[in-house]
Amino acid sequence: MRQIIIYPGKDGYWVAECPTLTGCISQGKTKQEAIVNIKEAIDLYIEVLQEKGLLVR
Repeated sequence: MRQIIIYPGKDGYWVAECPTLTGCISQGKTKQEAIVNIKEAIDLYIEVLQEKGLLVR
């Protein structure tokens, strides 16, 4: 499980980021959409790290 931070963006969308995965940021029109999107982004981020043989922390 990873911590995420959700906050309103300047463009009216909600921004979600995972501070333990540098640069893993997503957004959505609603908070719930932002949560769904960041979960997908986290999964893909970790998948890429594993494909490259890098340590997943």
